[in-house]
Amino acid sequence: MPKTIEEINDKIRNGRAAVLRADEMTKLVRKVGPDEASEIVDVVTTGTFGAMCSSGVWLNFGHSDPPIRMTRVWLNNVEAYAGAAAVDAYLGATQNSDDLGLAYGGAHVIEDLINGREVVLRAVSYGTDCYPRKEILTRLKLEDLNFALMSNPRNAYQHYNAACNSSDRAISTYMGRLLPRFGNVTYSGAGELSPLMNDPLLETVGTGTRIFLGGTEGFITGPGTQHSPQNLFSTLMVQGDLKKMSSRFIRAASFPGYGCSLYVGLGIPIPVLNPKVARRTGIGDEEIAASVIDYSVPSRNRPVVRETNYAELRSGTIEIDGRSVPVSSLSSLPRARMVAETLKRWIQKGRFLLTAPVEPLPKRTVLRPLEERAVDADAVRREPTRRPADGRGPAWIRERCTSCGQCFSLCRSGAVVRNAELEIKVLAEKCVSCGLCRGACPMGARGSDNG
Repeated sequence: MPKTIEEINDKIRNGRAAVLRADEMTKLVRKVGPDEASEIVDVVTTGTFGAMCSSGVWLNFGHSDPPIRMTRVWLNNVEAYAGAAAVDAYLGATQNSDDLGLAYGGAHVIEDLINGREVVLRAVSYGTDCYPRKEILTRLKLEDLNFALMSNPRNAYQHYNAACNSSDRAISTYMGRLLPRFGNVTYSGAGELSPLMNDPLLETVGTGTRIFLGGTEGFITGPGTQHSPQNLFSTLMVQGDLKKMSSRFIRAASFPGYGCSLYVGLGIPIPVLNPKVARRTGIGDEEIAASVIDYSVPSRNRPVVRETNYAELRSGTIEIDGRSVPVSSLSSLPRARMVAETLKRWIQKGRFLLTAPVEPLPKRTVLRPLEERAVDADAVRREPTRRPADGRGPAWIRERCTSCGQCFSLCRSGAVVRNAELEIKVLAEKCVSCGLCRGACPMGARGSDNG
């Protein structure tokens, strides 16, 4: 009989919900079938713990005295993006240190913050009237930050390829060290525990879904970048409170010769609403295909050496050209199981309720490669938008004007007027070309006198 998420939540509140990890559900479905399993189980918990490069944190430092409009920011000599606001910055996990190179980066700063360590904040600015300070150097901990939000553009890949190397030299990649002449194979992903492998059609997972992220509650905020569900490459954009996370489930990494990444523990509860959901959460490693790709080929369309599955990969060896090749995982299956088990206990104790998506994730997307086109070097040098004046006074570029009203408060000649809807109009015949509006217009809607 079909269930609803609210019915399942009532069971969770009353301590009556039947919860299994995804690997446990696989065994049950094989034993009793999806129809009976859907009657027995209310929630299946999933988990993964692997390198998720497209991760980072939004940080708010608060205002110093005197205040500074931070234009460049470093934390332990790892640069963060400071182009959003005066004292906000986004620290990407893969940003490498200015002095330690590939050995230390944004991921390590994130782990240091989670572990309560002090980090050095350095910021510079050009200085403004309201933000006069031009430089600041201080120390801070996670508890000193007003706001620390993990916001990851692309996590929880539904499907991973395996990697090998046919060349005559070892190569360093985001899939780890690959030995020459098919000396080893590496892979990633949690197989039958994988969150999106347990809901491949995205029926129960969507924007607004509450998840396990880094040891605390998080949320899916939309499809991840490079989301391609029709190719079984769905991804998720997620967020959660960094101050509540644990380094058991957030861990910095550095791949020699490649750079930094962040290992993220992520789990999604799947409500078992009907036998179809039960069947999909009963997927096994031998049903999850993986292509072994030759990473020595410098092309986005690398050749497939052979097809395999997660059961064979987990065995520790696969055969290539008649040879037995050792296989190793980059992600941690024990830690993925720990994610799913922790989420299972939270639900059993009534600490974690399920949420229905407020918006479904797209079922089809179009991913285009970056096509390189010739560029005139002069074209990259932008000049401010200008238009020759029409008659007296500076030009008014109507399509640039948003009627914010800044010019209205500055004009002393009555050239700027507003109607009942507060829309701006400029009367050129009254303009005395004082230049106040031109120097203040944030939209560039006021051109110069001579263009």
